[in-house]
Amino acid sequence: MSHSEHTPSGIDETAPVISRHSIRIAAPIERVWRLHTDIDAWPRWQTDIGSARIDGPVTPGSTFHWTSAGLTIGSTIHVVEAPARILWAGTAHGITAIHDWRFEAHGDETQVHNAESWSGDPVDADTENMRKLLAQSLDSWLDRLRHTAEGPAHPLAGA
Repeated sequence: MSHSEHTPSGIDETAPVISRHSIRIAAPIERVWRLHTDIDAWPRWQTDIGSARIDGPVTPGSTFHWTSAGLTIGSTIHVVEAPARILWAGTAHGITAIHDWRFEAHGDETQVHNAESWSGDPVDADTENMRKLLAQSLDSWLDRLRHTAEGPAHPLAGA
């Protein structure tokens, strides 16, 4: 296995399931970035996540463990370019996922682009359902991120 397969620089463009989504959030990039990279706080605003815990700072090489949709996932952060990009990858129940988040400031708003690839035997066995599950998951995540970042009274959103 090559070094690039261990440390991805982007999603797997050859994966059988790829989902790309974007959303405009009426909040400054610093607020959106802070919410998104406070991994331990994800369950407080991202209702699809049951638990999340990072083992150290949000830097390349750090790992975090989280539960979503009944899966326990271990992910490793590979790219951090604050406040513009974070990429992580992990394998759970035979599914290898690579998740790339990009953030662009547009005045007091933030455009968030998110792409994820899934590969592995479970994905090959049921590609169409896996594609739908991933798309629903990413849409939900973006919607919750937007809702929380735009909510001025939310303690996690900050000033």
